Amino acid sequence: MSPSVAIVTGASSGIGRATAIRLAEDFGAVVVTARSADQLEAAGREIKAAGAEPLQLDLDLAAPASADTLVSRTLDRFGRIDALVNVAGAVPGLDVFEMTDAQWDAGMALKFHGARRLTIRSWDALRQAGGRVVFMSGNAAVIPKPGAAAVGAINAAIEAMAKAFAERGIADGVQVNSVSPGAIMTGRRLSMIEKAAASRNISLDEAKRQALNQAGIVRFGEAREIAELIAFAVSPRARWMTGTVLRMDGGEVKST
Repeated sequence: MSPSVAIVTGASSGIGRATAIRLAEDFGAVVVTARSADQLEAAGREIKAAGAEPLQLDLDLAAPASADTLVSRTLDRFGRIDALVNVAGAVPGLDVFEMTDAQWDAGMALKFHGARRLTIRSWDALRQAGGRVVFMSGNAAVIPKPGAAAVGAINAAIEAMAKAFAERGIADGVQVNSVSPGAIMTGRRLSMIEKAAASRNISLDEAKRQALNQAGIVRFGEAREIAELIAFAVSPRARWMTGTVLRMDGGEVKST
């Protein structure tokens, strides 16, 4: 029997990488994709050490043809897809009055359209396997700020799209949910805080403290914590859960 197979996008670092390594404990094979071949190779070694067979594909999912390549290579190698986790997509945190059309388009191209195309292209295989899909959203979908307008708008669009896929999935036997993380301490977030510290002429520790106070939380989350939530969402334990937004944010969002 073929091993169960999970695909994780944006798997070279941060939440994507943590998720790929965590899913190696539950799946026989984990396919990882991102734009950095070197970082994918390192992730592949960790996946193998965790007990799963890795397949690394360095692709830019903003390119329409990449979804076909990813799914075809996965099916050629393993013959099935049991879970798809759409993590890829870093949207620029720029003020709504400053973002250009090109920047808006670039943000949508990878995180929204890349995930949409890949889910559609994977759907037949997921349907055959009774599979699961997870989309990556974020708190900005419900607490948008002027300085992160694109992040909020795209995350809200992703949550709506996930619910649409989930309704189709009820008939097709495919579960679809989205995960909404709060402030997770990834390399990208640390870089943002370092820039804030430099611009305000304050220490890194003070900049971190201010960011936590602004969010109304006591600590930053860890990528592994979100990976555990995603592992639950694609596990048999969550088999009756679909069309749901799973939020893990340390209490940043104060209302439903």
